[in-house]
Amino acid sequence: MASVLAVEFQPHGQLHYLAAGGHEHAIGDQVLYPTEDGREVARVVWRGDVDLPDAVPVCAGAATPADLARDEANRQVRADAAEVARLLIERHGLAMKLLAVDFLDQSSDYDRLTVFYYQSPERVDFRALLGDLVRALRSRIDLRQVGARDAARLTGGVGPCGRPLCCSSMLTLDPVSLRLAREQGMLVSAVQRCGVCGHAMCCLRYEQQAYEDFHARAPKVGTTVMTPAGEGTVIGHQVPNDALLVRTRDGEQSSCPLAQASACQCAAATPRKKKKPRTKRRRADAAVPNVPGAAGAAPLVDGTGAGKTSGTGGPTGSADASGTGGPAGSDDGAGPSRPTAASDAGTAQ
Repeated sequence: MASVLAVEFQPHGQLHYLAAGGHEHAIGDQVLYPTEDGREVARVVWRGDVDLPDAVPVCAGAATPADLARDEANRQVRADAAEVARLLIERHGLAMKLLAVDFLDQSSDYDRLTVFYYQSPERVDFRALLGDLVRALRSRIDLRQVGARDAARLTGGVGPCGRPLCCSSMLTLDPVSLRLAREQGMLVSAVQRCGVCGHAMCCLRYEQQAYEDFHARAPKVGTTVMTPAGEGTVIGHQVPNDALLVRTRDGEQSSCPLAQASACQCAAATPRKKKKPRTKRRRADAAVPNVPGAAGAAPLVDGTGAGKTSGTGGPTGSADASGTGGPAGSDDGAGPSRPTAASDAGTAQ
């Protein structure tokens, strides 16, 4: 086990972890978090001895007064850049919602870089805006459009549970769909299972593994089982209780713990025979309509009395298969490369 620090770049922002590296820091201390573009100031919010599955960065020590002054200056630059960007976006009449601003005062590739994260329902021609931002801020400008989930992560908020959004505090964005709600037996509408971003809530994945493990061990609904109350049929699963809901022969319902293998012996259910789809049979002696050109149709008689099959101008006595030619042709991460204040708490105010 190693001594680990949990730090944040903004109040109530996403947590990042550091190995203490022999340094003694208390909760509330300002420490240096190593990144690809230098050291960033972060605040310690937790300390403990844990085993982490992955390697974590090592704390670079306590922040000096010079580090704190540089961090405060960068925060002010971000706030000023956000105000300028909002005014220019309104002046150009662009359908853009500014979410967050990040500022890098030094790196291996450039000296000053200002990154703007925005959301828009459509593609935006921001060439004129880009030129005005360069002239106003005198730095390299990067405009990054993000989706709904990243927008919720950057701006933060409170979920239906009353806690801060998981994506903005401690969660990485993994794919989530409403299929998880159906697999967990949640009879709710799609609106009730959506988060503030309009997509399925990330917490649907928290218990998904438990449901998959239970369904791998439990008999399916409709299976005949033996319970302490007698023989019955499985009519439901109680995953949180690790039990089965069974209806006995006398019509009563009871809960049978799945762990009691001796009391709940699952019998293989007899599969139902699938009914063959009914098809309409055509009588062999059914009358064939008198359609010109069809097989069995009465021949037409032209002005000369000669019989021919009606077509599209074919020779007499031939079946012209005129048609329309051959068959027709066949035919929803943006973010900084390092943990920064903008990627945690949104636009600096």
